[in-house]
Amino acid sequence: MKLIAGLGNPGEEYSLTRHNIGFMVIAELAEKYSVNSSFKFDGLNGDFFFGGEKVLIFQPMKYMNRSGGPLLKIVNYYNLEPADLLIVHDDLDLKLGQLRFKKDGGSGGHNGIKSIINSLGTKEFKRLKIGVGRPPENVPVPDFVLSKFHGKEKKLAFETSQKAVAAIDTFLKDGIIKAMNKFN
Repeated sequence: MKLIAGLGNPGEEYSLTRHNIGFMVIAELAEKYSVNSSFKFDGLNGDFFFGGEKVLIFQPMKYMNRSGGPLLKIVNYYNLEPADLLIVHDDLDLKLGQLRFKKDGGSGGHNGIKSIINSLGTKEFKRLKIGVGRPPENVPVPDFVLSKFHGKEKKLAFETSQKAVAAIDTFLKDGIIKAMNKFN
């Protein structure tokens, strides 16, 4: 069994913000695989089967810096290992449209990842980073990541979400190394 969790902030006011691109990817996965989501473990979750394996999808419904608590609940309930996790999140160091798989590592300053590391007590989980770009000069990072995509950026964000779903399919079918080689 695998768990794919997309990070974001709950609430309509955060919909289509850079910080919520992880939620956008999970929504695309849910649509592609006709997943009906329900609320449990302080988040929206559902499942589908891929190649005979059950795949859970999850959106923690706590603010980004508190994502770890809901993740710990679902991991414990299903008795998952950190190696079974793929966390999808925004990344400032990648241009909008870029994807990067990572096998493990530190938080890179991302508060959602930091919360997950603290809650799970390990850095040993996989990530799919979705580029949102750097803020313009004189725009604080929090303001930038909580701003909405507009115009061409909005179209590119949706295209990137679809590309991320294709990348996740590769990850599920062929593993992290092949996914890294193809999409990084």
